Amino acid sequence: MLSLEELINRDLDYIVRKAGDELERLAGDHVWFTGGAGFLGYYFTLAVRHWNRSRPAGERIRLTILDNFIRGVPKWLSELDASEIRAEKHDVTKPIPEALEDAAWIIHGASIASPTYYRKHPLETIDANVNGLRRMLDYAAERLRAEPGSIKGMLFFSTSEIYGDPPAADIPTPETFRGYVSCTGPRACYDESKRLGETLCVTFAQQFGVPVAIARPFNNYGPGLKIADGRVLPDFARDALAGRDIVMRSDGSPTRTFCYVADAVVGYLKVLTRGRPGEPYNIGIESPEISMRQLAELVVKLGHELWGYRGRVVHEPSPESAYLTDNPNRRCPVIAKARAELGYDPEIGVEEGVRRALTWYYYNRESEAA
Repeated sequence: MLSLEELINRDLDYIVRKAGDELERLAGDHVWFTGGAGFLGYYFTLAVRHWNRSRPAGERIRLTILDNFIRGVPKWLSELDASEIRAEKHDVTKPIPEALEDAAWIIHGASIASPTYYRKHPLETIDANVNGLRRMLDYAAERLRAEPGSIKGMLFFSTSEIYGDPPAADIPTPETFRGYVSCTGPRACYDESKRLGETLCVTFAQQFGVPVAIARPFNNYGPGLKIADGRVLPDFARDALAGRDIVMRSDGSPTRTFCYVADAVVGYLKVLTRGRPGEPYNIGIESPEISMRQLAELVVKLGHELWGYRGRVVHEPSPESAYLTDNPNRRCPVIAKARAELGYDPEIGVEEGVRRALTWYYYNRESEAA
């Protein structure tokens, strides 16, 4: 098993190698990352720090994380030793603090993304994806009116959930598929607010020239995704690390493609700096498409290799009556657009990615980091 330091440094070296040109575009500029204390902010922030360490002071990226810290300040952020990176407590649905240094680049990632938690906090989820995004877009439009060119790029984290449950003929799913989504189901607060968020981005790009591009993540996982998040891999990892049998809440047949966080962060940097205004880009991997049963069996296999896990896979229905309502049976992207326009080329396969994720969970099993 890799040491924790080796694992993280390997991933950060990979991000800097694959997205070096994109990080170079941010050099010397100020970036806002709303919701940056969450899962995707973890490796994004560490990658910026990693890149900055080899740069002279005037060329370093300055990063401000804006977060309401509803789940507390993560330990990794409170211990971050980087003068160019700071965090500020802020609710994105409220007015932007006047004292905040203006941004040249904006990443809007403030939202609850776990189905377990957004079903518990539907209005907060809608507010972040609609009202919070609107404040960021208004800020960008006002800056551009006052100083053309002052906003160099903006990224909105949408979701693959905007596609809903596509028919088989539309899987793998391209960006042109319009979606098959319930507007009243238990997942609608997330799915539909992300869809409206995309509409806002397209409107501001067309009406005000805001250079905002849209990323549609497909099942990201890896270091930074808390083990109590409620998504499938953390749930399996939590069972395995506790020495319990792995509990599946479905029959194991739904399939997904899983994109390791290092490849995902590379993709998001490319969308931020190279994406066309108002355009969506699928960010994920195209294969293999594996079932929940196969993922659980992979965790059993790798858990045995890494720390001698001896459990098995069992099925127990969820105590939540709406747990699987509107849950897509398959989810797999077409990433041809991101490949052609952005040079996006993910390399980390699912077995290697899950191995790294389980390694990170193993080292953080008694820490609040996980």
